[in-house]
Amino acid sequence: MKNAVVLLSGGMDSATVLAMARAQGFSCYTLSVDYGQRHHAELAAAQRVAQTLGAHEHRVVKIDLTGFGGSSLTDNKIAVSQQPTEGIPLTYVPARNTIMLSLAMAWAEVLQSQDIFIGVNAVDYSGYPDCRPAYIEAFERMANLATKAAVEGHPLTVHAPLLHLSKAEIIQQGRELGVDFAQTVSCYQADESGRACGVCDSCRLRRAGFAAAGVDDPTRYRVA
Repeated sequence: MKNAVVLLSGGMDSATVLAMARAQGFSCYTLSVDYGQRHHAELAAAQRVAQTLGAHEHRVVKIDLTGFGGSSLTDNKIAVSQQPTEGIPLTYVPARNTIMLSLAMAWAEVLQSQDIFIGVNAVDYSGYPDCRPAYIEAFERMANLATKAAVEGHPLTVHAPLLHLSKAEIIQQGRELGVDFAQTVSCYQADESGRACGVCDSCRLRRAGFAAAGVDDPTRYRVA
């Protein structure tokens, strides 16, 4: 089996990507990042998902982005919006995906892996610039200029299998691959037990996705 590094946030998208990578025959090393986000419920969810879906190894790397702030997820003085937003939302974390992909790139090289999986999505992407196809393509090009492995003839591929799927399609794919979405946490401001707020952009996208897929939503919401 080939090794792959799978970025695992604990949300529904990354859980589905892990299941997809395993279905393709990869031995999956899952990586979560504790970057100072508002809650740790998603990190606990990532641990559960990694274990349930048979990750070979799961690691959490800590990097404190609260030192820079600039996002409602890393600065408590900026409130998470409870209304639908247009454009790039306040939950955008500067450089987050670049940092996470760089960490995955480093671990992949150590593991002699040529494959990284990430659950970015350009359909229901909420306005994040680092979830676009052009960004993923650019990072892959950079990675293959930056690593010893690529220079020696072992290039890296960044897989983003959800890039062009709707939330409903992601849910359908995940169900087919045995993902238990009740284990996942997508909310930007979940409480310590993992209950979702029900009003942030992520909760709205998640709830709408289950409705569009015709699937009962297993999410525990604080607000009905």
